[in-house]
Amino acid sequence: MKTKKIPMRRCVGCMESKPKKELIRIVGEGEHDLKIDATGKANGRGVYLCPKGDCFAMARKKRAISRSLEMEISSQVLDRIFEELKQYERTDS
Repeated sequence: MKTKKIPMRRCVGCMESKPKKELIRIVGEGEHDLKIDATGKANGRGVYLCPKGDCFAMARKKRAISRSLEMEISSQVLDRIFEELKQYERTDS
């Protein structure tokens, strides 16, 4: 019997490839807005982040989310998204 292929995605913060289900997806919505996609199936271009505070900080410092989504994102929108991400944060590895 064939084993099922596990989809892998790369975190824009730490740049590690991990199974898609372990990451948080952020979707570019409209011209300058973002939302967290809890289902992983929302329409639009998305980026993935590990649920760790370190990855959130690295992604913010590198401006990885706006670069990967190829859109300008205001600091207010980024602040809102990073506040929402705190509820998904895990401290384990």
